[in-house]
Amino acid sequence: MAHLLSTSCSLNIPSCRKPSFQQLNQGLIGLPTSFTVKTSKSPVRTVILPSQRSQRCHTVYATTTPFTPTKSRSGLHQSSNDLSKAKRVMIIGGDGYCGWATALHLSNKGYEVAIVDSLIRRLFDHQLGLDSLTPIASIHDRLRCWKSLTGKNIELYIGDICDFEFLSESFKSFEPDAVVHFGEQRSAPYSMIDRSRAVFTQHNNVIGTLNVLFAMKEFRQECHLVKLGTMGEYGTPNIDIEEGYITITHNGRTDTLPYPKQASSFYHLSKVHDSHNIAFTCKAWGIRATDLNQGVVYGVRTDETAMHEELCNRLDYDGVFGTALNRFCVQAAVGHPLTVYGKGGQTRGYLDIRDTVQCVELAIANPAQPGEFRVFNQFTEQFSVNQLAALVTKAGEKLGLDVKTISVPNPRVEAEEHYYNAKHTKLIELGLQPHILSDSLLDSLLNFAIQFKDRVDSKQIMPSVSWRKIGTKPKTVAA
Repeated sequence: MAHLLSTSCSLNIPSCRKPSFQQLNQGLIGLPTSFTVKTSKSPVRTVILPSQRSQRCHTVYATTTPFTPTKSRSGLHQSSNDLSKAKRVMIIGGDGYCGWATALHLSNKGYEVAIVDSLIRRLFDHQLGLDSLTPIASIHDRLRCWKSLTGKNIELYIGDICDFEFLSESFKSFEPDAVVHFGEQRSAPYSMIDRSRAVFTQHNNVIGTLNVLFAMKEFRQECHLVKLGTMGEYGTPNIDIEEGYITITHNGRTDTLPYPKQASSFYHLSKVHDSHNIAFTCKAWGIRATDLNQGVVYGVRTDETAMHEELCNRLDYDGVFGTALNRFCVQAAVGHPLTVYGKGGQTRGYLDIRDTVQCVELAIANPAQPGEFRVFNQFTEQFSVNQLAALVTKAGEKLGLDVKTISVPNPRVEAEEHYYNAKHTKLIELGLQPHILSDSLLDSLLNFAIQFKDRVDSKQIMPSVSWRKIGTKPKTVAA
């Protein structure tokens, strides 16, 4: 994919879009400049940027710059499945942790894939002084590398799905059969930093999802929405967690109702709002949708991201975006005590990122019916934080690491000891073959962390966001 805008292309970006535009510029330094701006149809559809609302969107068509791999990690790509008809899958948020791995996996399986992304996740790192443990290439370099290695093209639409005009043009251009929606601010701590980030999280997530629903209704009525939800919608009730729905008897009458939601952050609340909006549009408009209530994801490598260093996925270890097991492995690698919040009895569902991409593929291959709102609980195992710490300690000792554990004051408002038993059978019934958290997987993840330990900023390890101390004053990062 080519990258830079021609100097003859004048774009007026509204103030609410400037962060995405700034990040786009930051990621384009030093890249080829072979571009033409066309108003007629072109076989190459790659980048769409939003203009002011009173004007039409400007579509930027870009040429492809050859890419020559310099170092391959695992050789040739897998052969694609025998698909009777290759489906067109739009992946919103395809530059992110789960989205990038999913985009490559589906492309490798024979699907025609397009990524829609504002690239704002990279901007969050710049704003907060964070960085991925692993060095990650620009989205343009990633896609060039993938095309060079596999011959498969992934289309790219850069813009904000909260801009409905941009999203509409993307839908009409790509014409997806399925939409995989990862494109949300996905961190509970980020949503609890200050008022402005809480508001951003809910606006970005809820309005973005509403726009996707309206785009499907208007332009692709038969399209199947695969939406990434979260197990955090359920909270930690003192009864078993069902998959989306629960049958109850009250005063002699019985009904099957949506499972009660007990969100624990402004981020989790945005996911609850999404689920209600999707369920309503399925009933009212006949939308077909699958809500994947995902547990905590760990790992970094998939078959596709391991093919070349330019395809490497991000791995967050900081207190804002890092998840428990990934954080513990990085902490062990650099000799930092494992940071257990409070009593450490917090229990959640976990899954390998290789199972994330497998679950999404299964949902696409087995779509919901028109008007159906399905809910799958997407995880493979349950662990408490203390259990994870013990597993990492044992695995670290085998590698000669001196792993210690400390209890730190819990920055969250949550039960630290509780009952937790969540059902997760529907994806297994569709054919999910789980990657269980094994000694070999922990050994691999620890070695990966050791390989990049020189990139760790120890100041980012300890939690710095408090649920109780969130305020209206914007929180800034000290130099």
